Amino acid sequence: MRWFNIAGPCQSDIHYMLPPIARLPKVDRLIAQRSYFVMHAPRQMGKTTAMLTLAQQLTASGKYTAILLSAETGASKPNLDKAEEAILVSWTGSIQAWLPAELHPDWSKLPIGSRISAALQQWAETSPRPLVVFLDEIDALEDENLIGVLRQLRDGSSRRPNHFPQSLALIGLRDVRDYKVASGGSDRLNTSSPFNIKVVSLTIKNFTLEEITALYQQHTDDTGQIFTPEAIDHAFYLTRGQPWLVNALAKEIVEELVTDESQPIEVHHMNQAKEILIQRRDTHIDSLAERLREKRVKAILEPMLSGQELGEVPNDDVEFLLDLGLCCIDETGNLAIANPIYREVLPRTLAFTTTITLGQIFPTWLTATGELNKLALLDAFLLFWRQHGQPLLRNVSYHEIAPHIVLMAFLHRVVNGKGSMEREYAIGSDRMDLCLRYGAVTLGIELKVWREGRPDPLIRALEQIDRYLMGLSLNSGWLVIFDQRSGIGPIADRTTVEQAETINGRQITVIRG
Repeated sequence: MRWFNIAGPCQSDIHYMLPPIARLPKVDRLIAQRSYFVMHAPRQMGKTTAMLTLAQQLTASGKYTAILLSAETGASKPNLDKAEEAILVSWTGSIQAWLPAELHPDWSKLPIGSRISAALQQWAETSPRPLVVFLDEIDALEDENLIGVLRQLRDGSSRRPNHFPQSLALIGLRDVRDYKVASGGSDRLNTSSPFNIKVVSLTIKNFTLEEITALYQQHTDDTGQIFTPEAIDHAFYLTRGQPWLVNALAKEIVEELVTDESQPIEVHHMNQAKEILIQRRDTHIDSLAERLREKRVKAILEPMLSGQELGEVPNDDVEFLLDLGLCCIDETGNLAIANPIYREVLPRTLAFTTTITLGQIFPTWLTATGELNKLALLDAFLLFWRQHGQPLLRNVSYHEIAPHIVLMAFLHRVVNGKGSMEREYAIGSDRMDLCLRYGAVTLGIELKVWREGRPDPLIRALEQIDRYLMGLSLNSGWLVIFDQRSGIGPIADRTTVEQAETINGRQITVIRG
């Protein structure tokens, strides 16, 4: 049997997988041209699987000694000498595992100092075939250790192919830019470019809709279980083709939700799996969420979540979020969250601590039959906001969207695993939209902020929520205006409710607080 893979490189005998070489444009030509290049992409994109497969194919062709090696074991070492020692031990194990004995190097007499360069030179000189090295996890190294390794590679490149690898690729999360140290190191080092010999930087793209269809078809071919076309389309919408998410949704469905292979997989199964992944916070999602604490991530996500303009943000900070895979450039050319699942993960993560510290809240918004009563929900929120809003706001790290986070924390208690909440937000929109679904009830909510020195946002907000509700096919909704001007009194005193009507006759409950 084969399975959908969500951990480590794919293995063709047990995993559904797309042909990895097809995802590596130009690499064969770069190797033939004796090029040194960079392959970078966000985590869980299939970089390691693709490069490992390519190395095996190149070696099997008889033309090259090709191998995927890793720099990760040098990450925790205090200096370059210790890092080199750990890296070479790792390399020796990989060589023994992946290459026949006649292609192994003899590293028994390497000199102390510049051992990476010496090891590669010795191997290139004794290998019966041209040496090709793919160096994975290069950006696990930081600061002087990273610079030291890159300088050795740069120095040796002029001796290729007889005295150094004919071709070499650095593989990692980020591109290796001039003066930059990847993956959490210091911002700049006073040195010349450590790797200015690269010919090109390549990246691995997300799956296309056609590729997702082909991947899921493998499961159908093996088991007979069908993914409906609508379910595949929805998987592409939710993930935007991010490979880990594509596999994780399918794995959750076929192994847990729909184990009867005679039953087709439909759209609602995709939505169930999405909720499970988000709530379970698997390693991939949790690692993204951890990034929210970083200053340069917060500088972009905070205005994005509140719908404000970015302002003066360094280009490299934007590139950092693109490299992480947290954001993308959308069809309109604007910076956006990479996919709808991440769009849910980020605000939920920010609201998590607040949600679990709300204390006991009785579900007074439910009828005797367990249905959601919107009027009772409004009363419950107003009571909660007046009593707890002020102290809760002080404990939120993303201050610009603190009211949004507190409201979302309250609504998470309302949903409580029995409903769902979707969010829409974008740079420059000056709002966040929420859609709460609970049984047969759908509630559209728009969040606005009345900022210092700005006019009352009510008129523009009514135009915006009218369009939002139109898209949801609703005739009524909530407009919540958080007043963040100074000197306006405590929340308990200024929280009010009024009714308004949009230009198209939709009835809006306006909550000011």
